[in-house]
Amino acid sequence: MDARQGKLLVAIIDQFIETALPVGSKRLLEAGEFCCSSATLRSEMARLEDEGFLLQPHVSAGRIPTAQGYRMYVRDYLEPSRHETAVRKRFETLKEQYFRRKDQERVYEAVSLLSHMVPNVVFAKVPHKAQVYYMGLSNVLRQPEFQGDPRLVSGVAEVLEEHLSAVLGRIDVDAEIRYYIGDEHLLPQIPSCSLIVTEYALRPSTPLRAGGENGVIGILGPMRMDYSYNTVALELAADLLRSH
Repeated sequence: MDARQGKLLVAIIDQFIETALPVGSKRLLEAGEFCCSSATLRSEMARLEDEGFLLQPHVSAGRIPTAQGYRMYVRDYLEPSRHETAVRKRFETLKEQYFRRKDQERVYEAVSLLSHMVPNVVFAKVPHKAQVYYMGLSNVLRQPEFQGDPRLVSGVAEVLEEHLSAVLGRIDVDAEIRYYIGDEHLLPQIPSCSLIVTEYALRPSTPLRAGGENGVIGILGPMRMDYSYNTVALELAADLLRSH
């Protein structure tokens, strides 16, 4: 196969990959890749067909590649670097979306685990998002303080649904366990409750990924909560996020 036939085979295969339609000489000339007559191209295409590299589905159609043509294409003419920039850009976008979903899954699982350990509400703010996951509202509703005060119940629900994300943005949160007790945590809806919070930084899940992002995980419950137990439980849950 000479250079012009090779160029022709590559052009036909590239167009067929893009359109899934038989490729004729007119389309090849319109693409501006060949400086010759339509008759010359048809003659070369007929020769490639005779050699088993192309196939004409019916008399009036253009040509399509055969398996032999594809084998020649990938063996002698394939140029992956042509598409490297576009492929890498697409891959990076999808990779970031993938890891963000994985981050959310990991945080949700940590919240679920912690909610089975403590009789309070457990929450976490996920990196990249304003959304706060929470579980365990039924836990606190079983506490005596809430059973005797319906307003406190509605206040907790309001905080979880509408205010917790903003509050977490206002208070000091770092890698230490922080305690915000009563009205100190700036939640007028639930002045008789406490927050325990700490920061976590998700570690990269792969060497290809940049460094981790910071999030918040914590516990919300009545001031009567067991601070010692909850502190240990929160530290373990935060460490779980940091270590995976």
